Amino acid sequence: MILESATWRASADWGTKLGYTADALAAANRKAIGVLEGIRSEFEAAGIPIVISGCLGPRGDGYVPDRAMSAPEAAAYHRKQMETFAGTAADMASAITMNYVEEALGVARAAQHASMPVAISFTVETDGKLPTGQTLRSAIEQVDAETSRYPVYYMINCAHPTHFDEVVASGEAWQDRIRGLRANASRMSHAELNESPTLDSGNPAELGAQYAGLKKRLKQLNVMGGCCGTDHRHVEQIAAACSPLFRTLRGAAIRQPQPDWRPITLC
Repeated sequence: MILESATWRASADWGTKLGYTADALAAANRKAIGVLEGIRSEFEAAGIPIVISGCLGPRGDGYVPDRAMSAPEAAAYHRKQMETFAGTAADMASAITMNYVEEALGVARAAQHASMPVAISFTVETDGKLPTGQTLRSAIEQVDAETSRYPVYYMINCAHPTHFDEVVASGEAWQDRIRGLRANASRMSHAELNESPTLDSGNPAELGAQYAGLKKRLKQLNVMGGCCGTDHRHVEQIAAACSPLFRTLRGAAIRQPQPDWRPITLC
């Protein structure tokens, strides 16, 4: 299990809006990791390893790249939070809802500077492309090319499976870099979600089945959780739908060496 810290907005610009000093913001990030340490000490057991991940979010709007930075600017902006995580019990960091490639590059370089393993999670629009119009394949390949494949893996989050299903249908080699999925329960676009007065929780059973369908194509996929509108019901359905697939893969691994297929849930 991966426990993700509640620090998606705990970076400098957002902290300043709430009246945090730099020291107070760093303390808040450390405290968030400390909460997860307590959970890990309570529930980790033989056969149930728990990973702690420090969560970083975009500097600007999570849906609209309205404050686009260059990669060096993004690295400088995210470096402090990344270094704070590196000084805690966090095992890795995750950059969630990256909506343009330069910021993802900056986060990867900040992680590299801090010697911190990092996962990069892109969000896509209903056409399966980043809000900038760049394809998911191009974004992943660009970050890999410019950082010597530093991210440990990539994820997709804050999009419904129907928004990117066709994008990952080809079975091409670049898709092996996608190991995580935190989909929305809602089929709404980002623009529709922004204007919605209620949180659309969709259909948990349907979402679980869609995850299972994606798992059959994304062979490295083993980090599964949820984003907008999801709760314990959705995670339960995802686990029920996907667990049999992991058992099948373990059986195949006895006959032929395969990557580590253990499923992981994100909270």
